[in-house]
Amino acid sequence: MANDAALRTSLVWLAVVMVVVGIWTLSFKKVIVTYVLGVLGIAGVLLPDRDYFDRDYSRWFSLVSEQDKLALAQRSGFRWWLFISEVKGFG
Repeated sequence: MANDAALRTSLVWLAVVMVVVGIWTLSFKKVIVTYVLGVLGIAGVLLPDRDYFDRDYSRWFSLVSEQDKLALAQRSGFRWWLFISEVKGFG
């Protein structure tokens, strides 16, 4: 992961949310559900290798070649967000 500080910050905020949920609801189950959903959310946003997944689906099972690295370095980093914003219902 390129940004360890973002991961650390996210985990600290998750811990704060877990404490608040635990104090507010007095439910250990809800704290565990908060933890699981928070870790999955953090993993889905911060951990994926965007360069690896920003290729054709058929090439996900092969390693990133030097040509792929050069091509990905020349592209804009906003391609993923443009795709998401064009999904029906968001834009």
